[in-house]
Amino acid sequence: MEFCRFIAKDSSAPRFGILYGDAVAEIVVAPWAAARPDKTGKSFELANVKLLAPVMPSKIVCVGRNYAAHAAELGNDVPKEPLIFLKPPSSIIGPGDAIVLPKHSNRVEHEGELGLVVGRRASHLSDSDDALSYLCGFTCVNDVTARDLQKADVQFTRAKGFDTFCPVGPHIETDLNPADVAVECRVNGAVRQAGRTSLMIFSVEFIVRWISWMMTLEPGDLIATGTPAGVGPLLAGDTAEVSVEGIGVLSNPVHPAQA
Repeated sequence: MEFCRFIAKDSSAPRFGILYGDAVAEIVVAPWAAARPDKTGKSFELANVKLLAPVMPSKIVCVGRNYAAHAAELGNDVPKEPLIFLKPPSSIIGPGDAIVLPKHSNRVEHEGELGLVVGRRASHLSDSDDALSYLCGFTCVNDVTARDLQKADVQFTRAKGFDTFCPVGPHIETDLNPADVAVECRVNGAVRQAGRTSLMIFSVEFIVRWISWMMTLEPGDLIATGTPAGVGPLLAGDTAEVSVEGIGVLSNPVHPAQA
């Protein structure tokens, strides 16, 4: 099932829906608020809606250096435990929205990732708990990063937290086995990053369980699972595309810094 969040052309009110080919069926609640949300009976042609970021998380938890080759390309050791950090929800944008380069950075880079959307409250999960059952589904994430600021600050908050630095979408896919899917990032059609989730140091199940030991994961929260090697610069005029096998493509233009 493909859940989305959208605005119809005749309305300014965001709605949740289910994608069916070239149509969207509206549902009554967010997909993480019910196991199978009821439909309202309203449907819209996909051509007549704007897709929004499909998530509205209380927090975005990101896993750093979760691919050995990516850790190596930045001169870092492979972490012994998941390296986690937070991005603010204010950094989220949807498919087609612009990544805006900040005037405070001279090196902004793409990081294509598999995103996890939490479906039910998870706290202190045990080894016997089925971590995947706590997920609503999966999506594409671009963990945009001001690399020069990341190196200057050491900790990641400023470098990861600018407005527009978390493109998410185009929808939430519920039917996916995350153990071994392809993750790619293309810039202007050229492949920059290509990896498979089977190469992650820490699996999806381990990540969900491990994060739940530190902080309660609430329905709708977003987890970014790490990026393959090949990160590189984004320039004004570029188009960044993140694709995850079995989900789709998240595309965003890159705009220059605002005056």
